[in-house]
Amino acid sequence: MKIRKNDNVIIIAGKDRGKKGKVRRVIRKQHRVVVDGLNMIKRHSRASRGTRQAGIIELEGPIDVSNVQLFCDKCSKRTRIGFRFLDDGRKVRICSSCKEIID
Repeated sequence: MKIRKNDNVIIIAGKDRGKKGKVRRVIRKQHRVVVDGLNMIKRHSRASRGTRQAGIIELEGPIDVSNVQLFCDKCSKRTRIGFRFLDDGRKVRICSSCKEIID
């Protein structure tokens, strides 16, 4: 998967299309990402013996990775991700538009 935790992404499909956020969590098995503050869903919860309060809780829902695209800070637009090997043998991600290293 080309999207990683703490990447800045832009939503390209769905109800939050056009909004930007930071990836909070990556769920590899389901090909989904959780973006901070976007795709908010409501969960109804019952009171439990512990500390949890009963009521409606709002939290971020996962988004399919095909509906987000990396946002390049150098060229200030959404971009595809390419790969390049450096001289020391490391494989790094690059912006396809401006060819800058992302990692």
